[in-house]
Amino acid sequence: MNRQNLFLGIAGVLGASAVITGAFGAHALKGRLSEEMTAIYETAVQYHIYHALAVLAVTVASEKIWAGRWAAAACFAWTVGVVIFSGSLYLLALTGIRWLGAITPFGGLALITGWVFVVLAAATLRARP
Repeated sequence: MNRQNLFLGIAGVLGASAVITGAFGAHALKGRLSEEMTAIYETAVQYHIYHALAVLAVTVASEKIWAGRWAAAACFAWTVGVVIFSGSLYLLALTGIRWLGAITPFGGLALITGWVFVVLAAATLRARP
């Protein structure tokens, strides 16, 4: 399996799980979470779906971007970022365990790193003949 196929599958899993967690929050958790925890949960869902779409977009990008290493690095960073960032926020909202919020910035850093890798992919494309 090549890198693009792998990340296309990951994009599908991330997208489906974002819709599932969003629907779960909207229906099963309605009225069960405080306003603060609902906002935290919704933030997790938003970043989850945004980065599922980012992985999908890079995955279906031109073959030229996949000739370098940065496209796969971006997709990997976003995948890790979703798991850590959104995952820690989901757990915080559902359990109320406050120390989980200390993990969230590491996921945010992974998400940011993925976007930096996209910049590097663009810079590499311009440098190629």
